[in-house]
Amino acid sequence: MADNLNEAGARKKQKKRAVNTAPMGGARFSGGAALTLSEIQYERLRAAIIAMDMLPGTPISEKNIALEQGISRTPIREAILRLTKEKLVEVVPKSGTFVARIPISSLPETTIARRALEAVTTRSAARYARRSQVLELHAVIERQRELAALEDIKEFHEADEDFHAMVATIGKLPGLWRLIQQVKFQVDRFRRLTLPEKGRMMMIVEEHASVVRAIEQKNEDLACLCMEKHLTGLQLQIATVADAHPNYFIHDIDLDDIPQI
Repeated sequence: MADNLNEAGARKKQKKRAVNTAPMGGARFSGGAALTLSEIQYERLRAAIIAMDMLPGTPISEKNIALEQGISRTPIREAILRLTKEKLVEVVPKSGTFVARIPISSLPETTIARRALEAVTTRSAARYARRSQVLELHAVIERQRELAALEDIKEFHEADEDFHAMVATIGKLPGLWRLIQQVKFQVDRFRRLTLPEKGRMMMIVEEHASVVRAIEQKNEDLACLCMEKHLTGLQLQIATVADAHPNYFIHDIDLDDIPQI
């Protein structure tokens, strides 16, 4: 009986939040909801396009995908519409739907923006890195070294992503890496074309190693400089790669006009 009275008293003391008033306490965000069929197809197609498993110019058939996935064409159509808005799919009137070519104009500015943001995350990583975190960076580099020897481009790229994400996390700025990921998808497609070049993957490994040595030394300026040099190298390759694979690109700017910043 006493317990019941205590519970009743506790409930009276609790104030009910009025309707339409701002929430208080810890933030609550909806999450974990099941993806719709359209979202599943969007994520699947987007990942394949960015990974260059579907090369620029590859035809996309709503009918064939629907049959392959065992679903109606509606979610496929919705997914393709989203990808078209992101310039990952091109719809050519009276011709068909294709994996989009890479707009050359999208590469320089995205690379410059990424370089600026990663200069911040790297400087911060050099400031805050603990010994255990430096060892984790060394481990990622060793993994990349092994994958380069195996010429495993796909896994090498994933390990590369892990490296840059880890630098941002060590620098206590993981949100900046998430921001970079939102804008660099065309650069990722372009970058996949550079990895098969002889010696390219091993060169990336050594550039990463230079960044980590500077972080380990707590040398913020040097770490920042090494990361900027690493990312500038990719920008300098735009014209060369576009010339080697002209059908994979939309030549919407003159290659001679690419800013070298």
